[in-house]
Amino acid sequence: MTSFTMIIIVITSIISFVAFSNRKLMDMLIFWPPAISMRNQYYRFITCGFIHADFIHLAFNMFTLYFFGTALENLYMGELGLQHYYFLILYFLALIVSNVPTYLKRRDDYNYRSLGASGAVSAVVFACILLRPWAEVGVYGIPMPALVYAILFMVYSIYMSRRGGDNVNHDAHLWGAFFGVVFTIAVDHSVLGTFINQLGHPRFRE
Repeated sequence: MTSFTMIIIVITSIISFVAFSNRKLMDMLIFWPPAISMRNQYYRFITCGFIHADFIHLAFNMFTLYFFGTALENLYMGELGLQHYYFLILYFLALIVSNVPTYLKRRDDYNYRSLGASGAVSAVVFACILLRPWAEVGVYGIPMPALVYAILFMVYSIYMSRRGGDNVNHDAHLWGAFFGVVFTIAVDHSVLGTFINQLGHPRFRE
């Protein structure tokens, strides 16, 4: 079975590397709210997820996507019995949904720009956590249950979104994470009951 995760990683990496040295391409693909509100360039909701600020930004998102994306594809098809393309639907809808709040807030801000796949990656990560809340994840070398990571991530993102000043679109992270959970529950309502049941049976290694 073809891995959509790997296809997305390859395409995103190629486009990002080209855009690193091609300012015209970067400007054409980046999330720039006024270009959407004034010029109807709605494609930017998606294309901004295929470019990154630098190699570290790209590497972090793609490594995260690799580990969680491949796991989620298997969980979607195996545990939930979904068709393979549901993963693609999640990913691309998350790119759009995660940027909508920012667009509504910044649509007249000519100085604002945003880029990166973080919103969609957050959706993938939190969909995985919903299905495997006690799976062990490593954060800067520190092992912890996925559920604990999710709580820390949300608290940090909310704090930084209110604080601002670090040139990171934390709102996209939050809305992407929220969408990943909602989408997965929407395609299989039994997921919510299973998640609640798993909360009562902690297993710190899976």
